[in-house]
Amino acid sequence: MSLPRTPSASLCGRNAIIVGASSGIGLGCAVALGELGADVTIAARRGDMLDAVGDDMRAAGMLVKTLAMDITDITAMQGLIAANGPFDVMVNSAGMARHSPAMDTSQDDFDAVTNLNIKSAYFLTQAVANGLIAAKKPGSLINISSQMALVGGIERAVYAATKHAVEGFTKSMAIEWGPHDIRVNTICPTFIRTSLSAQTFSQPDKAAWIESKIKLGRIGTVEDIMGAVQFLASDMSALVTGSALLIDGGWTAD
Repeated sequence: MSLPRTPSASLCGRNAIIVGASSGIGLGCAVALGELGADVTIAARRGDMLDAVGDDMRAAGMLVKTLAMDITDITAMQGLIAANGPFDVMVNSAGMARHSPAMDTSQDDFDAVTNLNIKSAYFLTQAVANGLIAAKKPGSLINISSQMALVGGIERAVYAATKHAVEGFTKSMAIEWGPHDIRVNTICPTFIRTSLSAQTFSQPDKAAWIESKIKLGRIGTVEDIMGAVQFLASDMSALVTGSALLIDGGWTAD
């Protein structure tokens, strides 16, 4: 009897780019892919922080390059992706939020959040896919989305709108690029403890509300995302595309 074999999780020999990798979820994703043997390029606007992350990852035995890149500068970003790729794996963790009641949303806040979370994410994903198609290579493209891509939230109308949009272009790209063996997916976390979320958790009423919504009864950590990104980046998810992988502790279950 011939037994089935689990597809390999190894990323040895594959080039991966992680955008927004200088801290938080992006940093966790970079380490997760580096642990599986990927040749990792970590990218972010803050070059000094990237250098420190790169040094620590190399000290841990990982293959790492650093790339200072602002993905809101679309033309420059496209040039950098073309010059440094093709990338077999992309993880985009760059994003922002400016929370306010919907009645108080300013045009400046709306434009800033949509420009990074939708426009820049769209054209980054396009640029990486373009390199893969030109090189006739398969790939796995992952955008870090949010549980707010499936639900709404108080003071989060703009943020939720951008994450719903990411899900929309993910599904459409997955359809178009499937014939090229390019998979496109998202990871949708609940609230994760990072330096960016520290202010929210410092407010007892908000922290209590968040914990009440998470059925597993705890706030997420960066480590909760790392296994998911390894799965989507590797051959273990070879038939997964156009999907949103929820890591929300049951938030959206009701």
